[in-house]
Amino acid sequence: MSVAKSNIVLIGMPASGKSTLGVQLAKWMSMGFIDTDLLVQARAGESMQAFQDANGMDAYQDLECDTVKSLVCENCVIATGGSAVYCDGAMNHLKSLARIIFLDVPIDEIKRRIGDTSQRGVVMQLGMTLDDLYGERHPLYLQHADIVVDCSGKSQSELLAEIRALV
Repeated sequence: MSVAKSNIVLIGMPASGKSTLGVQLAKWMSMGFIDTDLLVQARAGESMQAFQDANGMDAYQDLECDTVKSLVCENCVIATGGSAVYCDGAMNHLKSLARIIFLDVPIDEIKRRIGDTSQRGVVMQLGMTLDDLYGERHPLYLQHADIVVDCSGKSQSELLAEIRALV
C-alpha cells in the first residue's frame, strides 16, 4: 500500500459504528486512530451540540470541513463525523489519503441506536427527521465510498473481519 493510501476512512450515519469499529480496527491492524469529531470538538473548545446550539449548523459544518481538510496522517484509521460527507473538499482530501469505507447501517437500526437526537449532537436542520437525514446523506455516502460494507445483522467481530479482508 502506498503512503498516500496508507489510511482507512470510515464514513456513515451517526451511530453506524465508525468510532467503535475504528478503534478496534486500528488495534487489530496496528494502526493509529483519529476521530474527526474529537478534533472538531477540541478546535471548538466545547461539545458539538453546544457549539451548534451557540453558533448554528452552518458554522459547525464549516469548522468540521476545515478540520478534516487539515488532516495529515499515515497508517491511521479515521472515523469521520456523519456530516463530513457534505463537504466535497474534505471528502476529496480524505480520498487522497485513504480508502473510504461506508458503514451502511439500515435506518431502523440507526434510530434504535441514536434514541434522542437532541442529546447526540446530530447535525441536521431544525424539523428534519432521521428518515429525512438518511435520505439526504445515503446517496452522498455511496458517492464517496470506495468500499460499501453492509452492516445489516452482523456482529462487531464479523464486521471487523470483513473490513480487514477488504483492505
